[in-house]
Amino acid sequence: MSNIAEIIKADLTAAIENDKLVLPTLPEAALQVREIAESEDSAIGDLVKVISNDTALSARIIRVCNSPLFRGNRAIENLNMAVSRLGMAYTSNLAMGLAMQQMFQATSDMIDQRLRATWQTSTEVAGVCHVLAQHYTKLKPDQATLAGLVHLIGVLPILRYVEDEDVQISSIMLDNVIEELHPRIGAAILKKWDFPKDLQNVPLEYANFQREAPSADYADLVMVANLQLVAGSEHRWAEMDWSAISAFDRLGIDPNIDMNEEEDLNAQMEAAMALLQ
Repeated sequence: MSNIAEIIKADLTAAIENDKLVLPTLPEAALQVREIAESEDSAIGDLVKVISNDTALSARIIRVCNSPLFRGNRAIENLNMAVSRLGMAYTSNLAMGLAMQQMFQATSDMIDQRLRATWQTSTEVAGVCHVLAQHYTKLKPDQATLAGLVHLIGVLPILRYVEDEDVQISSIMLDNVIEELHPRIGAAILKKWDFPKDLQNVPLEYANFQREAPSADYADLVMVANLQLVAGSEHRWAEMDWSAISAFDRLGIDPNIDMNEEEDLNAQMEAAMALLQ
């Protein structure tokens, strides 16, 4: 373990502990959307108004609505119809998640590539979470999607730090720093953003393969979605004995079936991932 990695860890850890770490703020669009979704007296029209200020976001929500995951019997042409079909809760969580994408960009090439790769993984996990939640659990698919989109949010401040301080570090060492620190930072960010308690623990718990919980939760979903995505690869998580991971039990999923072989399920996962990208 090199010196530089240790220095970065010490710096970031001290910053976390003294509340000095600059945590990202939720994008304005996401804040507005959430405010409307949480307010008692707001109507679908209010949500449409805020989202329609962002053309790209509007287009994506309409696209989600017309995707195989939601397709009704007629095509949705405008945002009003889309929000009516998806409902306030679903639309607001989706809009919040998609608004976060703009945070995953940087000026330096190396950091930018990493941020984009992190977002890519987040959207893939979110897509699988959506489908698993729908098929196997009573958990809400929109919350499941959001859990997937934010499970790596703690990577952001680490990469920002490396960029701002112009730290020269090898890719492998940076991986090591990220793996060790991002869960704690992620939980701190979600707490700062006032996310629901059952999402705040996702960054901390999703890779804790020994975890026990009274019933299936969003951390279980994100864990199994991550495993699903590395199944059959060289990833060290793919080498583990999945039958010892109790999250599968809680979700009622057989750790030995390859979901990629289940055609319907696979088609839905592909659709869900494509939507978020």
